[in-house]
Amino acid sequence: MAKNNKVSMAVVRRLPKYYRYLSDLKEKDIMRISSGELSKLTGFTASQIRQDLNNFGGFGQQGYGYNVEDLHSQLGKILGLDRTYETILIGAGNLGQAIANYKGFLSAGFRVTALFDKNPKMIGLNIRGIKIHDIDELESYIEANNIEIGIICTPKEGSQEIADILANNGVKGIWNFAPTDLKVPEGVVIENVHLNESLFTLSFLMKNSDQGAL
Repeated sequence: MAKNNKVSMAVVRRLPKYYRYLSDLKEKDIMRISSGELSKLTGFTASQIRQDLNNFGGFGQQGYGYNVEDLHSQLGKILGLDRTYETILIGAGNLGQAIANYKGFLSAGFRVTALFDKNPKMIGLNIRGIKIHDIDELESYIEANNIEIGIICTPKEGSQEIADILANNGVKGIWNFAPTDLKVPEGVVIENVHLNESLFTLSFLMKNSDQGAL
């Protein structure tokens, strides 16, 4: 539980990285780790790690460090990964299929139960056992299956309409891969993911590295 409700987004965005490295440590049967050792793995300073974790209570012990399994479990709860989310995906093109094929979602608690598309040739097909439905069935499916998260993998055109349908039918979280920032009403959380922005960042870093600026 956070000490207050003013945890910065910078801290929030570092938590999944801590969780991922702790998952790797668990798989290697490593039982404890210091903030200094975790710093070498994550690239964040030991002081930054301690400050981040202190936002949510005390997890470490001076002279011992952090119990890997306990910290992993506590971060999982903080991130909301101690439960299952009923999830659907809209847009069964190449990107949508790639995301639907990712095996890590289910193990993390995100259960993709259906895909939706408007292409008649796609409707009725299955991706890893997940059926592709007609987009016209979207609203009724959400209502009947208590869907909490919608993943949008459609082109830019029409993506806001999809977001509106999701929000108006009780979906509380939207993971948006459409190449535009979508707007949602208060009470709905959205994460806009722009793949090209990450690629542009890579391009910038490469250019400046070549020029000796970094």
